[in-house]
Amino acid sequence: MAAEPDNGASPALGVIVPAYNEEATVGRIIRRVLLQDCVQQVVIVDDCSSDRNMGKGAAIRTGLGAVTAPVVVIQDADLEYDPVDYPKLIGPILEGRADVVYGVRGFAGQTAYSYWFVRGNRLVTTATNILFNCYIQDMETGFKVMRTSLMRRLGLSGNRFDIEPEITGRVLRLGYRIHEVPIDYYARSREEGKKLTWKDGVKALVTLARIRLASRRRLFGAEDVYHRERHAELAAAPRLPAIPGERHVEVQSGEPHPEADLLNRRPNS
Repeated sequence: MAAEPDNGASPALGVIVPAYNEEATVGRIIRRVLLQDCVQQVVIVDDCSSDRNMGKGAAIRTGLGAVTAPVVVIQDADLEYDPVDYPKLIGPILEGRADVVYGVRGFAGQTAYSYWFVRGNRLVTTATNILFNCYIQDMETGFKVMRTSLMRRLGLSGNRFDIEPEITGRVLRLGYRIHEVPIDYYARSREEGKKLTWKDGVKALVTLARIRLASRRRLFGAEDVYHRERHAELAAAPRLPAIPGERHVEVQSGEPHPEADLLNRRPNS
């Protein structure tokens, strides 16, 4: 089912909501999603839950096929992730500084229901950093945002929670840097419906290793010029976001520019 928000902004975000036995919370999360001005489209995938569930990965892949917005985010329906974080998640993408953004759960400052859950998350994140020679802080975060055109090129096949390490591993194999921003996180307990177990952690490690060891051709097929063009554009993008009133000052060798001289002056102490 797809829903369109009613607002006057220039929305760019497509939201995929995989719903699995979450009838108690899905209504509220959808209302919060539709209140965000950046949202262009909401795709809710009801996988029939208890009787014909294919899993989170299958729901995401189904929802991706219906997304028409240029940027896409995965939004769990369980109230652990708050849509009010959307603006800061999509900001680096809209500014052209990143193609992939993850929301980082800073467990020390947020709610976390289990010590072992936090330690397990850190284990699979550390494994990701070692295998792919990167540095990210939260591989398993549910808030993964990226260009829709990129997500469609990942060749995803995971059906369940293995979709999380698969997304990350494939993004990193394609050479994209993952931009991370802090988010709020409100963890559920097992009694409240938390579904991840230690077995999912083991499967995540296997998925990461498989993607790291596979050839690029086997993962993605023939070379796609899209990635070369995107990497070139990202390399040329400014490192810092623009701020109101900021002016470009070009400094050349030879006679100093008067504005450049002003920039180098320091107030007297």
